[in-house]
Parts: sequence; C-alpha cells; structure tokens
Amino acid sequence: MTAQGSDAILERMMALHPKVIDLTLDRMGRCLEAVGNPHLNVPPVIHVAGTNGKGSVQAMIRAGLEAEGASVHAYTSPHLARFHERIRVAGRLITEEDLTAILDEVYEANGGETITYFEITTVAAFLAFQRKTADWTLLEVGLGGRHDATNVIDEPRLTIITKIDLDHQQFLGETVGEIAYQKAGIIKRGIPVVIGQQHEAALEVIEAEAERLGAPTIACGQHWHVQEERGRLIYQDETGLLDLPLPNLRGPHQIGNAGMALAALRHLGFGEKAAEGAVTDAYWPARMQRLRKGPLVDSAPGAEIWLDGGHNPAAAEALAETLDGLPRRPTYMICGMLATKDVDGYLRPLSRRVAHLHAIAIPNEIATLPAETTAAAAGRVGLSSTVAESVEDALQAILAENPAARVLIAGSLYLAGAVLRENG
Repeated sequence: MTAQGSDAILERMMALHPKVIDLTLDRMGRCLEAVGNPHLNVPPVIHVAGTNGKGSVQAMIRAGLEAEGASVHAYTSPHLARFHERIRVAGRLITEEDLTAILDEVYEANGGETITYFEITTVAAFLAFQRKTADWTLLEVGLGGRHDATNVIDEPRLTIITKIDLDHQQFLGETVGEIAYQKAGIIKRGIPVVIGQQHEAALEVIEAEAERLGAPTIACGQHWHVQEERGRLIYQDETGLLDLPLPNLRGPHQIGNAGMALAALRHLGFGEKAAEGAVTDAYWPARMQRLRKGPLVDSAPGAEIWLDGGHNPAAAEALAETLDGLPRRPTYMICGMLATKDVDGYLRPLSRRVAHLHAIAIPNEIATLPAETTAAAAGRVGLSSTVAESVEDALQAILAENPAARVLIAGSLYLAGAVLRENG
C-alpha cells in the first residue's frame, strides 16, 4: 500500500471530533470495547507522564530493555516526520500496511461516533500491540495523565512521573500543584511510581496521591541519586552504585532523565548491561540533535546546525544549560512556536546565549504564532530579531553574516518535524 493509505484514514479521523483536545476517558472506553478491549491483553506496561523528559526517559528505558534482549512495544506522541513514529511494535516502527489496516479497522468499529484523533489512534496502537508478541509495553502520556487516552491500564508494572512544570495551563491548571494533580492520575493502587526531581509543590501532590493509593514511591533524592562526576554518570540507590558513561542524549538535564530510566530498570530487576544500554544506545530525535547530513547541512558546510523541539520555559532553561556546555561559538536561533505557548517565558532563558533570532511561522501549521509576534517577544526579553519567510531563508541570512555560525532551530516539535521532513 502507498503512504496515502494511512494518511487518508488519519485525515478522516480528524473530522470525528471538533476539538483537538477534550480530556475524558468515556470515548476511549467505548471504542476499546468495540475492538475487543485490546489494552487488557498487551505485555506489561511502563507508563510515563510529566511535563518535560517523557520521551527521553522512555527512549532510555527502551534502549536498556533491548540491550538485555527484550522485545518492546512503544507508544509516543506527537510524531515528527511521519505518524508511524508514534507506534513501535516489538522494536520496529509499524509498517504502512499494518498501520493502514488497523486504522481502517478501528475507524469502522467506531461507527462514526464522536472521538478525538488522539483517542482513536491510541486505540489503534493498543490493537497493534495486542497482535504482536513482545516482553514490554512503554506508554507515553499525550497530555496530562488523569484523563489522558493512555490512562486505561489498571495494573501497569510501573509508573514514572518526570519533572512537572508550567505547560498546557488551559487544560491542566494554572499552578504546578494543579498540573501535578493531573499528571499523578497515572498512579495506580499498589503500583510503584518512579518520581523525578520535582518542585516542592508538585512533589507534595504526587506523594499524597501515592500515599492515598498505597503506591510505593521511588523518588529522586530520597531513594536514588544521580549526578555527573568527572565526565561520568554516577547513579546510586539501595542496590549499589553505577559508574556509567554520560548519556548520548545531549544536555545536563539528561542526567536526571537517565536517573529515572535507571531507577525504573533497577526496580524491574535489570542489571548493568541494561543500565549501560540505557545511557549509550538511546536515540530521540529533535532533542538537541546535531544535524549532520541533508540539504540544510549541505548548504552550510562551515556551520553547526542543531534541532530542538522543546517549547516551554523549563525546556528553554535546559536548552540554555546545554548551550553553555558546548564549545564557545556564535549562536544564532531560528525560532517558530505555537500560538498556545508562553513565547516570552521560552525566549527569556535563551536571550543571553543567542546572538540574534530569526523568527518564522511554522510551515503548514494553522496554530502557528506569526513570525512578527515571535520577533516582538524576542525584543521584550532583550534579544535582537529579524523576521524570515522560511528556515532556508533564515539560514542563508545567518550564513551571510557568519558562515561558521552555530545555528539552533527550535521552539516547537512541529517546526522540528517540518525541518526533518524537508531535510530528508
């Protein structure tokens, strides 16, 4: 089948609900039942929620499990270049043939009833996972946790909550504590929960929910510790100490993400082989990813081009720390963001690390922030800026000024996906 097979069905699915986001589990229950409740027959589940770091933690856990020879299903969102990235079946991205058949089956079983795009595609993922043997299932929450479409597993093997910060306030609440309440909804009665480093307000909420449900906590700073020491990652818990290479995913924040992955693997009984695989074999695109080939790179042979999909103030703080750790080089930014994001809060931590910002609209994205609005926000935080028509135009303007520049393309996973598609 051609790629248009799944694309056509996905487009039809978009019309089944007028809202992109509508947090409730009623529609999920109905649709899952219509296809035989596949979520009840998937391999043991590790469920991951949080504001930032979910994808990186999941990628590290998958790498660790696979280093031990385990077969792993994985569900993530959003995708970057192709929808198929969301569903990894027994270690491989779902094929076009299988995706098309399963999407069509779920669409027909839904019978035209109202259901969101994320909900119906999550049902399709469960169906794909049920039909292929594997040892583990990794689920990444789409938004929040308590009412997220992935939160239909009553007895996961483990839950994980990464660092919680302000994002999606229009859906999850205005404070870190309110957002933490939504994220903590994945905690299940009696099931252990790994907790990453948290703001105090978030930790109080998570621990209260865990206590209410009798869920043992495996918390950063209490039950495990992780740090960088002399160019190595040092992890310690009650089992002992691990001295490992630094994560191959870049940035100081990946130390904490690695800690959560290691805590999860250790709790599940895996040893040093899994631990080393987690930090050395994980791959997660558009998280401070250095582009090394493709048309964009070919057009800028003397420059460094980096791609990052972070889109909230906490992600920008992590990105700023990552830039601080790179060799000194003039850094120019090409930035496009969604209209729902805190653009000032995102740009503020980067304003002292970036020489100049080129603002663009995210191509083919209806919710993009206009380039002029991004440029105005840059000015408010003290960052000089220029409006550009496209990534390519912005890159050529940067190269005309400094052919040896470091170029950071950032602000949205949707922008990152567009760049990856165009760069081949």
